[in-house]
Amino acid sequence: MFNNKNILITGGTGSFGKKYTDMILENYTPNKIIIFSRDELKQYEMGQTYNAPCMRYFIGDVRDEDRVNEAMHGVDFVIHAAALKHVPVAEYNPMECIKTNITGAENVIKAAIKNEVEKVIALSTDKASGPINLYGATKLASDKLFVAANNIVGTRKTRFAVVRYGNVVGSRGSVVPFFKQLMAEGATELPITDAAMTRFLITLEDGVNFVLNNFKRMHGGEIFIPKIPSMKMTDLAKALAPDLPHKIIGIRPGEKMHEVMITENDTVVEFSDYYVITPTIQFAHIVNYDTNALGQTGKEIGIGFEYNSLNNTEWLTKEEFLIMEQNS
Repeated sequence: MFNNKNILITGGTGSFGKKYTDMILENYTPNKIIIFSRDELKQYEMGQTYNAPCMRYFIGDVRDEDRVNEAMHGVDFVIHAAALKHVPVAEYNPMECIKTNITGAENVIKAAIKNEVEKVIALSTDKASGPINLYGATKLASDKLFVAANNIVGTRKTRFAVVRYGNVVGSRGSVVPFFKQLMAEGATELPITDAAMTRFLITLEDGVNFVLNNFKRMHGGEIFIPKIPSMKMTDLAKALAPDLPHKIIGIRPGEKMHEVMITENDTVVEFSDYYVITPTIQFAHIVNYDTNALGQTGKEIGIGFEYNSLNNTEWLTKEEFLIMEQNS
């Protein structure tokens, strides 16, 4: 579905944008891939590797409505990956986080509708589910904006959906490169916030594939959540450095012991390898979310189901994690 299409990625110089570009170039023949971001150096560096004739690089900030609108002219598909996502930074700079994550989302929505983009998928985070920090709260607001946008398109074709998943192994900001850096510097112990802490883990490739697949199966209004494994952070540290002891440093402000991707108050449809949180509002185009756009059927789950990294039924062993880490 991406052959001869124009694809725009906001925040496209990040880990996700690069991997997404890799996989699109490998499997499809797009007309254009537009990388929209505000960092000139990162765009220059990305352009040294990703220099196919279809590549376009747009300097701009999602806070700038006019520039977002210019970049989206003639675009068919949008992946909205731009965000301020560092939890402590957001706590200390709340208005900056709000401007990018909420106002930026609004600008993307307006531009997509104005330019009659076909489909938009916004990337979310497990921290948006029952948020306890500002970053999570802004992403929850962003998720709500993208879902509700399906109700203001009128007769236009544009549809919006959200993808939410857990920690990406090996991405910038992940604990894995942090631990590996400490090990390379000769650390004699690894810092662990709490011995009981768990997290969802996904590879970058699996995350990108999940987004690609959801462009094909979305109606508009869904929050898509993959079924992915959990792991205790102590087990992750032991897998990377079996001989290093751990130092318990205490949970940080705004951090959860276990991440949640679906709360007990969400209305959910379960498919074979993913969940869909269905909208809390009814759209002008009434949709049966029990069946996706590919005709695959799911099963409704009643209120009270919570999907978190502790009650998960799928867990990574140390050996499985090392294979995942090596392939990420």
